Amino acid sequence: MSRIPVGLAAALFGLGLISPALAADPVAATVNGVEIKLSDVERTRNGTPQLAQAPLKIVYPMLLDNLINEVLLAEAGRKDGLAKDSEVIAAMKEAETRLIARTYALRSATKSVTDQMVKDRYEQFKKANPPGEEVRARHILLESEDAAKKVAADLKKGRKFEDLAKELSKDNNGENGGDLGYFRKEEMVPEFSEAAFKLKPGQVSPPVKTQFGWHVIKSEDKRIGKAPELAEIKEDLKAQLAQESLSKIIQNLTSGAKISRFDLEGKPMAPPPPASHGK
Repeated sequence: MSRIPVGLAAALFGLGLISPALAADPVAATVNGVEIKLSDVERTRNGTPQLAQAPLKIVYPMLLDNLINEVLLAEAGRKDGLAKDSEVIAAMKEAETRLIARTYALRSATKSVTDQMVKDRYEQFKKANPPGEEVRARHILLESEDAAKKVAADLKKGRKFEDLAKELSKDNNGENGGDLGYFRKEEMVPEFSEAAFKLKPGQVSPPVKTQFGWHVIKSEDKRIGKAPELAEIKEDLKAQLAQESLSKIIQNLTSGAKISRFDLEGKPMAPPPPASHGK
């Protein structure tokens, strides 16, 4: 199986991270002769939302124990005749259908995305997102106007903006001295952007109220932004193209299939209107 970008797989199916094929896939454990591979452990982590972002080395012992227990329980269940149980057979058929569908969708959708298509989509992206003015600013988020006025007064007395941000700001940027990096006007709420883009580099705003609270803003720099390099957004563009390809595949399969729908009372339902596909 070829390596599939993790972000692309997530975009197609909403499955979270999907492990790419490992160049080396060592055995993590054996249970009565049954091998558990490292890829099995990693796949289990990626399929568990609360663990998907955790470093593998931290959750590895727990996941491995869980897989070992699964093998032992499955062996016991087979000895008990559950492999022939009607409920188990139905669940296995359902799982097989879901896995084949997902694998076919992923492979067929990604196979149609070429490097030239990605380059063309990148050019479209640049035309749709022309360079515009960007501001680099810091801010201190506070709960009240009085608190914001006090910060403004402390700044006039010579307190460093970064120090006050670390000490008082109510958002995570406070740890970075309130630094928000560069942003375009449309990327912030209107009240914040209007105040930030009026400032000259080095200037500090009076208290500004937004839906998040009260802000004191300092402008650090202004520039005309540029489009991201292709390498920076290549995987996102691939995901877009693959999603569009998958939609066409499903549309073609649907148009060539005989499908009957029934409501909760078992009565025939009218087919849904055809989906509109804009260019």
